[in-house]
Amino acid sequence: MGTSASEIFDIPRFYYFKSGNNYSGSKGNFTYKIENGEQLKCLTWQGRLCSAKAEIENEQEFEFTEQGFEELIKWLEEKYKIWSDKS
Repeated sequence: MGTSASEIFDIPRFYYFKSGNNYSGSKGNFTYKIENGEQLKCLTWQGRLCSAKAEIENEQEFEFTEQGFEELIKWLEEKYKIWSDKS
């Protein structure tokens, strides 16, 4: 298995988030952010604006566990596939 937690995106593994870090990235015009807190929150939107200025299209929270992180990755990949099918 490679260094990315995702087959589609270049996302660090769970230990990165356990260290208190947030992460954002994009693939084409599909942009996402994973925020740390009591839970992991994932946001998606289109375009190059930062999350504070963008119109958030999808938002979901997940347990701050390894399993919750895996569910987040699956959810994010599913949102990307839906978006790319429309594009």
